[in-house]
Amino acid sequence: MISRDRVPSIVLVAMLALAGCQTGPTGEMTTIDVAQGSNENIASLTSVVERSPQDPEAYNVRGSAYGRGGRYREALQDFDRAIQLSPNFYQAYANRALIHRFLGDQQKALADYNRAIQINASYDAAYVGRGELYRKAGRTQEAFNDFQKAIQLDTTDGRAYHRRGLIYQSQGQHAFAIEDFSTAISLSPDSGEPYNGRGVSYLATNDEENAFADFNMAIKLNDRDAEAWANQALIYERRGDKARASKSYARAAQLDPNYGPATEGLSRTRG
Repeated sequence: MISRDRVPSIVLVAMLALAGCQTGPTGEMTTIDVAQGSNENIASLTSVVERSPQDPEAYNVRGSAYGRGGRYREALQDFDRAIQLSPNFYQAYANRALIHRFLGDQQKALADYNRAIQINASYDAAYVGRGELYRKAGRTQEAFNDFQKAIQLDTTDGRAYHRRGLIYQSQGQHAFAIEDFSTAISLSPDSGEPYNGRGVSYLATNDEENAFADFNMAIKLNDRDAEAWANQALIYERRGDKARASKSYARAAQLDPNYGPATEGLSRTRG
């Protein structure tokens, strides 16, 4: 049982039940600037590697850039080399774990997160990464424990609060979820995901105005978030504005044709 006193469980509208919980690995290399994935930057980092071929940090940085650019196999090679040069390089283990996750090898990812934590039990990023691995595997209590540990370590990674908020939300503990989503927003103000998550919990507590504001902000920050569009559409639908609801559902379905709440909502409001 997850710790903290339980608040009364609130059942979400069926079409919305998973809307705040669909998260992927996108953006999880939070310490890596987007520009690091560019060919120009990788060329520059390669020059550093060539000048210092025995420097594990050079391989770790270039591996992170490869990962940001979606060049996962090359990223793995660089993290492998960094670890070979420095067997206790816990950051490289955590980075390699993330690449294994992207490639679908969850067992190798878990082994690397475990090794990073074994080397440095205070490394918050490894707890956040492993917690997300557990959460996606349905190992909710273990996920919660890892997010909790990262938070106890005073992490500044908003994902720890966002993901713990999703767990609270799935348990119907919306007051705690809203608190965590709000902290995630304060730490990662440019991320739309915690706004969408908080909106789901606001709606579950019948706070439609704040829910609508959060869904709108999620879309403003990321207009390719199908869930946020579908959630915005649901508010329009609840208000009887079928024309706007249909338009937002259509946008959500365009972005993700397999997203059930979008296609179901579109069929309800079309015409």
